[in-house]
Amino acid sequence: MIVYTYSEARQKLARLLDQVLEEGEVRIKRKDGRIFVIKPEPRPGSPLDVPGIDLGLQAEDILQFIQEGRRYSFVG
Repeated sequence: MIVYTYSEARQKLARLLDQVLEEGEVRIKRKDGRIFVIKPEPRPGSPLDVPGIDLGLQAEDILQFIQEGRRYSFVG
């Protein structure tokens, strides 16, 4: 992990932020020796949140598809 000085971080901010996204975090060291960690903020929501598709189906249609699927999957 690279540790930037405060001056380097100011001069190379765009590059530093790209590195944060690639590596997960970057450290910046001040002249007084204190070190700060910069991390990306987590995105809200789930990666499984996807927009739905309106197929124009009614509840009865969906139930019929489920029943048909169960009928064929339990063939002994």
